[in-house]
Amino acid sequence: MTAATHSSLFPQVPESADAVLDGLDPEQREVATSLHGPVCVLAGAGTGKTRAITHRIAYGVRAGILQPASVLAVTFTNRAAGEMRGRLRQLGAGGVQARTFHSAALRQLQYFWPKAVGGDMPRLLDRKIQLVAEAAARCRIRLDRNELRDVTSEIEWAKVTQTVPADYPAAVTKSVRDAPRDPAEISQIYGMYEQLKRDRSAMDFEDVLLLTVGILQDRHDIADQIRRQYQNFVVDEYQDVSPLQQRLLDLWLGERDSLCVVGDASQTIYSFTGATPDHLLNFRTRHPGATMVKLVRDYRSTPQVVHLANGLLNQARGRAAEHRLELISQREAGPDPAYVEYADEPAEAEGTARRIRDLIAAGVPAGEIAVLYRVNSQSEVYEQALADAGVPYQLRGAERFFERQEVREAGIALRGAARAGGNDSLLDDAGDLPSQVRAVLSTKNWTSEPPAGSGAVRDRWESLAALVRLAEDYVRVKPEATLSDLVTELDERAAAQHAPTVQGVTLASLHSAKGLEWDAVFLVGLTEGMMPITYAKTDEQVEEERRLLYVGVTRARLHLSLSWALSRSPGGRASRRPTRFLNGMRPGSAAPGARSAGGAGGVERAGGRRKRRGPVLCRVCGKTLTDAGEMKLMRCEDCPSDMDEALYERLREWRSDQAKELGQPAYCVFTDKTLMAIAEAVPGDEGELAGISGVGGRKLERFGADVLAICAGQELGGVDEED
Repeated sequence: MTAATHSSLFPQVPESADAVLDGLDPEQREVATSLHGPVCVLAGAGTGKTRAITHRIAYGVRAGILQPASVLAVTFTNRAAGEMRGRLRQLGAGGVQARTFHSAALRQLQYFWPKAVGGDMPRLLDRKIQLVAEAAARCRIRLDRNELRDVTSEIEWAKVTQTVPADYPAAVTKSVRDAPRDPAEISQIYGMYEQLKRDRSAMDFEDVLLLTVGILQDRHDIADQIRRQYQNFVVDEYQDVSPLQQRLLDLWLGERDSLCVVGDASQTIYSFTGATPDHLLNFRTRHPGATMVKLVRDYRSTPQVVHLANGLLNQARGRAAEHRLELISQREAGPDPAYVEYADEPAEAEGTARRIRDLIAAGVPAGEIAVLYRVNSQSEVYEQALADAGVPYQLRGAERFFERQEVREAGIALRGAARAGGNDSLLDDAGDLPSQVRAVLSTKNWTSEPPAGSGAVRDRWESLAALVRLAEDYVRVKPEATLSDLVTELDERAAAQHAPTVQGVTLASLHSAKGLEWDAVFLVGLTEGMMPITYAKTDEQVEEERRLLYVGVTRARLHLSLSWALSRSPGGRASRRPTRFLNGMRPGSAAPGARSAGGAGGVERAGGRRKRRGPVLCRVCGKTLTDAGEMKLMRCEDCPSDMDEALYERLREWRSDQAKELGQPAYCVFTDKTLMAIAEAVPGDEGELAGISGVGGRKLERFGADVLAICAGQELGGVDEED
């Protein structure tokens, strides 16, 4: 998500090993040149840790100190591994293995299974939740959908902490962990799950690590063979290592100390999966002669954002807090973070969407804006609000770019056109590389104008538009580039999972935003019970929630907004309080333990002049509505609809025409839910139309006359249909 200049998108490979070090600050250079013995890098958010370790590997390779095939760099996500491979390729250090722990272990398991075990390797389960459900059923334990997901997570935690089913209840008690069900029941389900896997010759992702560890422990000849291949190890995000991953790393290393680890204890936010910062914090104890380097120069965020981030950690407690890093911004001053209080959640979503629309109008690309929340269930109201505001968005967590069907098909078409060269009549009128790409994609029904719709159709268009933008960026850097050159670039990017940016505001949970950054970040729903989450009861659990907010704050480069709503739904009791983590930093709030100064200070009370809204009631059964979609329709989802189907279809046809005329997707005019609400209410004047959720002042002014005419049964030319 990092904004990149054309030169950084396609940088020139450094001419020499020394040139690899150009542009590094003193601490980063120390990391890059410390190629022997154990090295521990404590790297704060935005300090260029990935830059430091990739330049370290590249410098070692280019200087002839490290052999590419002898280096194994491991991290925790395919995206991070892909980014690392892409950077190493750009630095002239191709051939280095950069993988996740699971990916590296799976390759070794597949290669050595015939020798170590023999026969067919167990089938890898794509998803374990179905088998967990079957295990629960066989144990005659009923689980609802949420409990099933939670029990599955508990089994994953047990396995990465190397806890067998019989020991699970004791392990839960020892770790002060809140089990979603009776630990004895989970232990029973866990045991049955393991039995079912054995019966069906299947394994899950945790088994990949466990089986690899087992083989390396039992077969010293195989362990020695791996150690002969991999002489040097680099581990990114070391604060997230689980006991099982650390055990595997120890077996890879053997008695050697050729290890470089990078991490930040203040960004430990995955302890629920078994991650622990203890390995990072104990590194000097385990390796007394280790080189220790701290990266604290923050190149990402403005001093204002960094000041807030440091303030959050200054209030932290516990062992991780004792090792916190005080960041120093290297950027020019920017705007102060905005603190915004709303009356209710729909108002917070609508206000956030308006602010985002204003930023886009001011020149901030939609792809450089993110809305981050604590739990995924919060996304729906923001999806609706952004759609109503005509702002494109994308949900974080979709399938990887180069694995999308339309991207694969486009790659095949581009490769065919490149092979045909001048013999392809399709390219006769295409004078430059971007025009050639547009011409080829036109065979896949791609047009330069976005479709009048959302969902899968819009997503497909955005994927292909990203390829066009990539071609435009590529030809600016390499004016003589051919279609064949671009195809080669795409192949290399696909191998490295280095995807181009798809435009649209990102909606993501705080956990999934780790490792990303944007020009503008909106942290929403910051109330007690959500931040910290209500089930964070122990001191350490609360401190992890603080670190999660710290991660969210440090995603912002320039613009940062923090907001909360006093009630869930319109007219609800204003009983919520802003998160305690902002006490002493939020204007008008007191520091922890101090008496409140009172007043709102610099907190913006959004919509303060608006008339207080009462509760939204279902117009069919009278029940109070809280769901955003139901509030838009003014009825429960299950209550019968009295929608005028013919009117709804006329509104859809009109919307389609408007979208084409404006060159925007249909949802930017009105969403389907808004059209349904209009067709059900059949407003007779502007006041009634304005009362429908999704019809704001801007849309009322632009589209109100047309909508009212259609509702009155008139042709838009002003002639009544009955005449």
